[in-house]
Amino acid sequence: MSIKKKKKLSPTQQEYQQFAQAREPKRPILSNCIKAFFVGGLICTFGQVLQMFFIKYFHFSTESSGNPEVAVIIIITVILTGLGVFDHIAQFAGAGTVVPITGFANTIASASIEHRTEGYVLGVGGNMFKIAGPVIVFGVFSAFVVSLVVISLRALGVM
Repeated sequence: MSIKKKKKLSPTQQEYQQFAQAREPKRPILSNCIKAFFVGGLICTFGQVLQMFFIKYFHFSTESSGNPEVAVIIIITVILTGLGVFDHIAQFAGAGTVVPITGFANTIASASIEHRTEGYVLGVGGNMFKIAGPVIVFGVFSAFVVSLVVISLRALGVM
């Protein structure tokens, strides 16, 4: 909260704030960072192994092997979310599971599962994009801005 918006607290409220802060459990920041680093790294390593698998056994090029690799990771994430396993992994790893594709797949699958009783169109279809919609919108907008910058730099002869 900004300093301007902070209202003046009475002495009793200030005393309670200090009391609450003293009893608030301390977060294990270092261990949380280490868990997130290793789990996120494992997810990325699995993706790299999967990409090399598609290159070696299915003769994909380096550029085209990313598409099936991402599809397999999305499918695995959605299945693990449906079985309730991904929630336990995310609880342990925290931000480590927010590697973009797994976090996005988990978000959409979780919203779909949560709202399935409301029907497929209004429940599943409508609610899963309430959470994922802003990600899509800002992703498309960012791609548009980056493409304008690249086109401008090429027109100026910089690139």
